[in-house]
Amino acid sequence: MKAVHFGAGNIGRGFVGLLLHEGGYEVVFSDVADALVDAINAVDSYTVHEAGPGGTDHVVTGFRAVNSKTDPDAVADEVATADVVTTAVGPTVLRFVAPTIVAGLARRSAGAAPLQVMACENAIGATDTLRVEIAKAAGVDADELLSRAVFANTAVDRIVPGQPADGGVDVTVEPYFEWAIESEAFGGALPKIPGAHFVENLAPYIERKLFTVNTGHAATAYFGARAGIERISDALADPDIAARVSATLEETSAVLVAEHGLDPAELAQYRSTILERFRNPALVDTVQRVGRQPLRKISRHERFIGPAAMAAERGLSTIALVGAVTAALEFEAPDDEQAVEMQDALRTDDALAFTVRTTGLDPEHPLFPAVLDAVISRQTALNAS
Repeated sequence: MKAVHFGAGNIGRGFVGLLLHEGGYEVVFSDVADALVDAINAVDSYTVHEAGPGGTDHVVTGFRAVNSKTDPDAVADEVATADVVTTAVGPTVLRFVAPTIVAGLARRSAGAAPLQVMACENAIGATDTLRVEIAKAAGVDADELLSRAVFANTAVDRIVPGQPADGGVDVTVEPYFEWAIESEAFGGALPKIPGAHFVENLAPYIERKLFTVNTGHAATAYFGARAGIERISDALADPDIAARVSATLEETSAVLVAEHGLDPAELAQYRSTILERFRNPALVDTVQRVGRQPLRKISRHERFIGPAAMAAERGLSTIALVGAVTAALEFEAPDDEQAVEMQDALRTDDALAFTVRTTGLDPEHPLFPAVLDAVISRQTALNAS
């Protein structure tokens, strides 16, 4: 069996690639980073280190890497003979991956089993997004090529912090992971992924993860950055920050109860588990890394505005979520393009226009006034400095 995985970064090697290897797949990594591709091909194995209580080491073998920037045809050939294709490239990069998958599907042998495609991204319906991009890239041949694959949305969860510069291709991760995959698309022929669980309705799993893990992680980063704290674990050691993050997640849990009927007691335990994961001192993770790309994180269907909009529509509290958005608007990172763009726009743009464009909220939406006030507050502070 063979799996092609787009994105050979830390998540690709330390989570998706590891589980595919444990399922018996030969793993072909595809990436555009020359040095990373060369480094992967220079070794016969790499180690995934689980840091913290209960952690162990896993040795990964049976892999290779192909440079999709310099040799896209080679990647397409790999896709043509693969059983599984996965991605961990970021939601905005899926459109660049799609043409290579199209080329691979076009070369796939007649009668071959459908290619099983799963986008493992921090976004709702990422595989659906990838399917749309594949259809666009295929043009008039879309129906024919799409019939050669099956597409399943997934929800993935594993904290992989920034890695040491001298770490080679080894990866340090947390022991905890979750990979939920919708089962219907496979028609009973499920991919072999140990530790993954297949579910009929993925929506509760995706939103529980996005609105708890991702919301909580980013909120910790933005409150931590505001306080001048460097590490995520140290930020949560601050009682005020811990209280703010907990309040934020209580609001997202209320949305999950209302939307999906999830059990409040189980959600409380889930929140507790998540916060303990963030407190893991063995994971050296920084607020700057977790807080990067703030414009994406305060967009309409992401981890703050998404649940806050749902809460406002139901008359539920949004005070803590708006507080987290306020902290996100203060995030500054000279080496993060989106952080720089956001602060520049806050200095120059009209508050109303900025809020509409950045959050995707209609001015008539019940959440809009509170977010607009947060934008105005940040602009006032910037103009006064």
